[in-house]
Amino acid sequence: MIYLKLFLSFLKVGMFSIGGGYAAMPLIQSEVVTGYGWLTMSEFTDLITIAEMTPGPIAVNSATFVGIRIAGVPGAIAATFGCIFPSCIIVSLLAFIYYKYKNVSTLQGILTSLRPAVVALIAGAGISLLRTVAVGEEPVQLANVNWVGICLFAAAFFVLRKWKWNPILVMFLCGIVNLGIHVVSGNM
Repeated sequence: MIYLKLFLSFLKVGMFSIGGGYAAMPLIQSEVVTGYGWLTMSEFTDLITIAEMTPGPIAVNSATFVGIRIAGVPGAIAATFGCIFPSCIIVSLLAFIYYKYKNVSTLQGILTSLRPAVVALIAGAGISLLRTVAVGEEPVQLANVNWVGICLFAAAFFVLRKWKWNPILVMFLCGIVNLGIHVVSGNM
């Protein structure tokens, strides 16, 4: 019975957490702390910390951790499946619709008009990250410029575009170079 409760609780989370993982946190809190009392508020705070630190979506990580805490590995499977099931159904339905109507000019027109908006969103996020790397959050001043960050960005961009290196390798190398620079300069 606990497996069904875990599945249904996280099915609600998966269905109604529109807006990403952080939007799911109040729903998860409502289910596991207030609703069932599976975790205390202190344990829930620890859960959020662990779910943020581990790779993957925070809501799915939370479901897995709550499931393991409450009912072991089968509980983790039930909670995780409940959390991802609505998304699987919606994405499968959208994929079916897309493949069925992909040659319809109206759908192609809609998708074509969405592409620039998606590129603009990604570019905006990239520029914000680059600005944070280059000058931090303060107003732009020459004294605050992170020249190491800018050089690493330029080098990474160059090798990714020119030689098509593996992005994970490039991130690893940038981290090693930055660590080496900080060790040599004594900023550690």
